[in-house]
Amino acid sequence: MRLRHIEVFHAIYTSGSITNAANLLCVSQPSVSKVLAHAEMQLGFKLFDRNKGKLIPTSEAHLLFSEVDKAYKQLFSIKKLSENIKHSEHGTINIAITPALGFDLIPRAVANFRQTHPNIQFQIQTLHNEEAAQALLEHRCDLAILFESPSIPQVSEIELGSSEIVVVYPTAVFPDLPTTIETTRLLEQELIGIWNSGPLGEMVFNRLNRGGATISSAINVDTYYIATGLVQQGIGCCTIDLLTAQANRCDKVGIASFCPPLPFHIKALHMESRPLSRACLEFLQFTEKELAIRSEAT
Repeated sequence: MRLRHIEVFHAIYTSGSITNAANLLCVSQPSVSKVLAHAEMQLGFKLFDRNKGKLIPTSEAHLLFSEVDKAYKQLFSIKKLSENIKHSEHGTINIAITPALGFDLIPRAVANFRQTHPNIQFQIQTLHNEEAAQALLEHRCDLAILFESPSIPQVSEIELGSSEIVVVYPTAVFPDLPTTIETTRLLEQELIGIWNSGPLGEMVFNRLNRGGATISSAINVDTYYIATGLVQQGIGCCTIDLLTAQANRCDKVGIASFCPPLPFHIKALHMESRPLSRACLEFLQFTEKELAIRSEAT
């Protein structure tokens, strides 16, 4: 039996007539009769006998119905799932993010997204830029959201927004609480080194090293979280992204932009050969909105 035969047979068997079956399937009565006749021809036996305008299932139909009912329920389940996928109501978003995005931005985007998509599951990995890009290439994630990622062959980019690298400093060091700091003034302070943190670390190093300045750090770290914790202890200043700085703000530290500013882009990456699902694309819209909110607040 074909799938259409199963649908029509099940509708007639459960509703008792061609008319009711046609109403259930939202098709014409002649269409139902034609499909039934074709099914019986292929099967080689009758499925229904006519009695006073009603269709009475034959003994063969009774034998067949239990298996047809199972197939019908599976078919209905497939249809329901396809509708859910269409409306982004089911599925898994497997994502790799740079750790800095995990402080506040992505958690808020996930929380807001799940208010309207409660059945979507998330697999979230926090990795440095190079590791996240490698996870993407090895198909260990479907999507990577990174800072200032260089172009990668066979990888598509979606720009979500921008932010900037800032200086986080102990308020005791700069009691005037500047909102912008020139490089020369920063170089006079103890710097917590975070130069190996990917593209952003390289951008800062190049800015500070402009003009041949010598940069040395007694403490070197590889995560912004540790760097901000050290600043809170009054050990020195650090250069991190604005999102991390805002998420770790406290009374003991101040935040200042570089003069001139040091902006960077935030991108979503995915393999060209694996287009993003509707759920992933909608989640990126939530992420982009959160980024916009933070940009307006600065």
